[in-house]
Amino acid sequence: MAEGGIIRDAPGGIPSQCSVSSSHGLLHFELFSEETCTLMNILGYGPHIRKARSDAYMAYGRNITMQTCSTCFTTGSKAEGLTRIMESDLDLMCVPTKHDICLEEGVDSSNVPWEKNIFRSCSRLSYPGHCRLFLERYGIIMSHFLYNALCDDGHGRIFLSSDLYVSSGLNIVDPRGVVVSHGRAGPSVPMSHGGIEQDLVCALQYDCPSILTRWAARPRSWPSPDVVKEVVSLGAFLAPVGVKGSDYECVEWRICFNTGENVLIHNLNDTQGKLYVLLKMVKKDVLKPQKKEVTSFTMKNIVLWIAENNPQSLFHERSLFHWLHEGLHALRVALATQELPYFMIPERNLIGARALEQEQKLSWIATIDEMMEEGPRIILRLPKIRQALIAHPEPLRWYSGRKIEMEILELIHRNRLALGMDEGTDFIMQAVRRREKEIVKEFPSILQLHSSYRSVPKNRYLNTIILTRLPSLTRNPFRCFHGRYGGKPELLSDPKVGRDVDV
Repeated sequence: MAEGGIIRDAPGGIPSQCSVSSSHGLLHFELFSEETCTLMNILGYGPHIRKARSDAYMAYGRNITMQTCSTCFTTGSKAEGLTRIMESDLDLMCVPTKHDICLEEGVDSSNVPWEKNIFRSCSRLSYPGHCRLFLERYGIIMSHFLYNALCDDGHGRIFLSSDLYVSSGLNIVDPRGVVVSHGRAGPSVPMSHGGIEQDLVCALQYDCPSILTRWAARPRSWPSPDVVKEVVSLGAFLAPVGVKGSDYECVEWRICFNTGENVLIHNLNDTQGKLYVLLKMVKKDVLKPQKKEVTSFTMKNIVLWIAENNPQSLFHERSLFHWLHEGLHALRVALATQELPYFMIPERNLIGARALEQEQKLSWIATIDEMMEEGPRIILRLPKIRQALIAHPEPLRWYSGRKIEMEILELIHRNRLALGMDEGTDFIMQAVRRREKEIVKEFPSILQLHSSYRSVPKNRYLNTIILTRLPSLTRNPFRCFHGRYGGKPELLSDPKVGRDVDV
């Protein structure tokens, strides 16, 4: 860990470490960290399964692109490979790149093909990370979505309304009844497609070299220059949503870097990826925000800042709990100060515009303080991790493995459907269905095996798991729980149910 403590001088109070050395106060975290990493691999958060999910959803976006006149790609937790197929909605972004482009102020438009519509951004009077769009030049074709969103500002200039642009997308009607729209949610249009819940965002391509140049020139420990170059090459997009309460909310557009952020998340190492997963669990299962005061995007930016400001050698499986502690500290600072800079545009504050009540803020800060004091016991607050701890290891490995396999098979099937394949004639889809049926038939045997463990007393469940869970624990099953204390095994307090489990 860091000798001499943490230097929290980075943007938003995100920690930056100064040197590498073992600290006596943090040594007992290391074995816990290592075992938690192994457990998260079993649960489907290892690098290989995350990549498999991400690749499948990227392929899905490419398949949709082939059938439309827009470039489509998956965003959010699905693209990052962090959620299972039915765990959350599928976020899809579609960008009409053939006939429209938006240019940052000062960018030369003379090289833009004459057939394209050109919109010029204006950031004056807008919040950082947002802009308004004015029509600079008509091309040969303009979609009715854009045309219906054009407005006159009263001074002879035509601007593009983000509010009208989203509203025009609500009028899409699928004559086959396959796609069903469910109204509007911010910049997205939630819809159902063949039983799949999707959030569709229709964005615009944005050429903003000065913003990306400033980001690329920042001193950093991560990512590598090649990754920085790739992120810059992917450019930016404008999502049709303004700052809530702004005078220009209905005509503002938000600058975003979805494809670049996907690349950044994919280039996190295994420990950084697991840190992101744990912080998302804290947000969902512990803080439980009701009005999006804290989001997964908040946690993503905390992880990205931590990764950028610290040497990669510090991130390994034995340091996971240390970085979880630092991530919670960064979240606490962000809530207390109401400031968290956006990783791509630091001038944009991700917390300041949130409607966070004082009572709620103080409650969350107190909860975070408690979690930081609990050390490794924090994992008992997270249902997925906690449930895995009270499951017998062999059924857990079997069940998780089959669940992951079923998920990948379903993603393969979905991508074949997106390509227009027919299950009656496509041998890949038929093979997928056969394997799925085989897995389902295996479930009675595993349920019977699991029933043999039900006789284990509940207060001895955890002891059974720790003794048999992993080979590394069999020599000294208590070492991760009482570590440097010695003597009588420590009581592992369960903060959720308020009782102690004697291990």
